[in-house]
Amino acid sequence: MQDPNKDTEWNDILRKKGILPPKENLEEQERAKEEEQLAILQKSLVKTYEDMTLEELEENEDEFNEEDEKAIEMYRQQRLAEMKAAQMKNKFGEVLEISGKDYVQEVTKAGKGIWVVLHLYKQGIPLCALINQHMSGLARKFRDVKFIKAISTTCIPNYPDKNLPTIFVYLEGDIKAQFIGPLVFGGMNLTRDELEWKISESGAIKTDLEENPRKQIQDQLMSSIRACVPARGESDSEDD
Repeated sequence: MQDPNKDTEWNDILRKKGILPPKENLEEQERAKEEEQLAILQKSLVKTYEDMTLEELEENEDEFNEEDEKAIEMYRQQRLAEMKAAQMKNKFGEVLEISGKDYVQEVTKAGKGIWVVLHLYKQGIPLCALINQHMSGLARKFRDVKFIKAISTTCIPNYPDKNLPTIFVYLEGDIKAQFIGPLVFGGMNLTRDELEWKISESGAIKTDLEENPRKQIQDQLMSSIRACVPARGESDSEDD
């Protein structure tokens, strides 16, 4: 079959008769087809290196041209940033025990953007033991936050027991919140959700709780009180 793109007398006759499209249209169609094939090839190549690990990209870097290398470098930086973010998100996960000599390193120099929750406690105080237990659960849930605990007098000499438990919340060495003494925590009825909510109000953690759990208890308590107290009208009628 004769090539319709060739400059022949027969093809010229066919073009004049409208049987073949003008040569300009054919060239445009060919260019469009080539561009489409090139785009498909580039898309396939992008998908290939997107599926590669960083090690595989380094092994195959000789196979890419200059434009590909620019795109790959951007992709590599994106992957490294994602890996770093994932590592930061899962950096901690448990409560670290420290003493006074560790304070500067573990709190003041914790790092940029690192929240630190420090619990000062003493053995033999039940509420301190309860908070340590709750903090272990919170540390597993919020792995990007540094939860630490220390016997109070090892960090602050002569720190009074009446102030225990004490929780300090830091960001980059600055105190953002402090909770001092048993009354702040509501005593031995403190739940882990209540402690989570309290710490979240400092900004250290992003809780998935929709409202303060303590409010639910307070609302239930007020409802019970109202149910037990007679209305004023009933009280007056009984006096008559």
